[in-house]
Amino acid sequence: MTQQDSSHRKVVFSHPSEREFARILDFYQIPWEYEPRAFALAWDENGNVTEAFTPDFYLPEQDLYIELTTMEQHLITRKHRKLRRLRELYPDVKIKLINRRAFKQLMLKYGLDEEEIPIGSMVPKE
Repeated sequence: MTQQDSSHRKVVFSHPSEREFARILDFYQIPWEYEPRAFALAWDENGNVTEAFTPDFYLPEQDLYIELTTMEQHLITRKHRKLRRLRELYPDVKIKLINRRAFKQLMLKYGLDEEEIPIGSMVPKE
């Protein structure tokens, strides 16, 4: 879904941090799509996908995928492994991980008070 469509249809975000990030993109009129593509990372012997990764945002004008994570650093090992695998299998795909600390700094920069920042626990997506 593009940023222009977001005022007409409601996006159901997996986490409040994603909604806040989308608001920043909207404010700066940066077109975005929410979870537009899943990348297959592993297959079984019959060719069925057994593991995939779906980045949170795609910025078409930058041809860039964005993955947000508000999990504690020690909990994101699996996500880092998936990102490495994605880069191995799809070397032309540009993707950026915004971790908990960077997200918090971004939210503070754009005027949220420390207690308003949505960085609570987040269930990792498969």
